[in-house]
Amino acid sequence: MTNPDAAVAPVSVVIPTLNEAETIGAVLAEIPRAFANDLIVADGGSRDATREVAAAAGARVIEAGRGYGRACAAGAAAARPGSRVIVFLDGDGADRADLIEAVAGPVLAGEKDLVLASRTRGEREPGSMLWHQVLAGRLAGLGIGALTGVAYTDMCAFRAIDRTALARLALREMTYGWNIEMQMQAARAGLRIAEIPLPYRCRAGGASKVAGSLGGTLRAGSRIVATFLRVATGPAPQR
Repeated sequence: MTNPDAAVAPVSVVIPTLNEAETIGAVLAEIPRAFANDLIVADGGSRDATREVAAAAGARVIEAGRGYGRACAAGAAAARPGSRVIVFLDGDGADRADLIEAVAGPVLAGEKDLVLASRTRGEREPGSMLWHQVLAGRLAGLGIGALTGVAYTDMCAFRAIDRTALARLALREMTYGWNIEMQMQAARAGLRIAEIPLPYRCRAGGASKVAGSLGGTLRAGSRIVATFLRVATGPAPQR
């Protein structure tokens, strides 16, 4: 494990955003200094002051275009050359950015290739996850387990992955299926994977693009199902 009081870690932190002006400043401020060497806010066309607030808080802001997966991919591509690990987290304040070492540490130490936070196994604030979000994570985990032998409990955005391993996965999904495609392809590629329970909060402000409306939930759900079917029937990454 790395020491958060030691030298700055070779980590790039990617935060996809869309209208998160209320929360992004606090999210960036919560990241420990040892992991704040390369903060990338991949913005999907915010109509509020997200980009300005993020830049003022010390992040590099890139215009990623619409789509959650597209923002994650653009942020990873923009990581500084010296970064060995890419961390992803949401910009709404629900993920505990101060606990970033828990996900990044095992990857930095060469013990794991992919470490994911599990909200369903961790302590959750009341109302932070709706019942259908918990169920979706469980069902996806069962499906991936049946297909690959690697079972997950969640599809939380908060995760760290070895940069070389991420490139090898060649992810294609540009919308809400990004997370499940990564988890499926990582399992099929034989990556060393760990899922750890971490606390999860209610979003600190703004409206959820997924759970905040029935339409958002249905759109995200349909993309996740479509991605699962595409990956399940497609070629596996090279081991």
